[in-house]
Amino acid sequence: MRTPRSARPVRLLTGILIAASLALAGCSGENDQGGSAKSAAGAEARQPGATGGTAGGAKSARRAPKLTPSAIIRTASLTVEVKNAAKALEEARTTAESAGGYVGQESTSRDSDGHERTRVVLRVPTAKYDEVLAGLQGTGKLVERTAKAVDVTDQVVDVDSRIKSQRASVDRIRTLMDRATRLSDVVTLEGELSSREADLESLLAQQASLKDRTSLATISLSLSEKPVHKAAGDDTPGFVDALSGGWHVFVTMLLWIALALGAILPFAALAALLALLWLRAVRPRLRRRAEPGPAMTAPGPLPQARAVPDPSGEGGRD
Repeated sequence: MRTPRSARPVRLLTGILIAASLALAGCSGENDQGGSAKSAAGAEARQPGATGGTAGGAKSARRAPKLTPSAIIRTASLTVEVKNAAKALEEARTTAESAGGYVGQESTSRDSDGHERTRVVLRVPTAKYDEVLAGLQGTGKLVERTAKAVDVTDQVVDVDSRIKSQRASVDRIRTLMDRATRLSDVVTLEGELSSREADLESLLAQQASLKDRTSLATISLSLSEKPVHKAAGDDTPGFVDALSGGWHVFVTMLLWIALALGAILPFAALAALLALLWLRAVRPRLRRRAEPGPAMTAPGPLPQARAVPDPSGEGGRD
């Protein structure tokens, strides 16, 4: 059976339309799949990106400059009451040396009652500071404690930076000296080099001092022997106490008398010598001078002659 010619164009057109619709559907499906794949790929790309960002942050954190450890000067002062100062001092010395430190200074004195008092300066590593401090407090009864911590990190960083700059400056001066050809330039550069080297040595001394004070803590320990306290019933003096007190007063009186005699003895000897000279030499001479010679009697009045009376009695009339 033959198909009419008029039906062929219709079928052909229908086939073309179906093929076109199928092609469009395939393209849209591919686009949808491609978009989904791209979105998924984008999501996956964002996730590794986030991980990469975190890793980058961690790397940047690791690459950040390291912070300088804190430089702290630690000092402490302890006053401990002990029963035996010598034994406590030996224990304190052993504690410091076991921690890697040493005894810097030591002085011992004894009061009028016979109680011993010792003051010692210990230098111990900063890492063992708290441990040594606790050990020293356990040697007796803690009377007083003071502790101090000073942060000198900024000062340490500043000194280190200045040392680095000063060394670079010294190297530049030395390089210029090697290149200098005129004597005047060499003399000028030598003076500048000496000045900068002196500044560098001063900075190095500051650095060494800071390192010593920050690496080793200083502990001043005062050890005093515990005073002997009397019992409550011993306050009232007894016969033995009175006898002891009387004997003490008697001995003290004799001592003062002996001291007084010793002080007077030179003067007494001088006075005795002067008295002896007076009695033996001076006084006899004075007596001899005072004795008078034989007395000369003064002549008395001459006797007057009596008038002879006239026997005739005329003479008187005449």
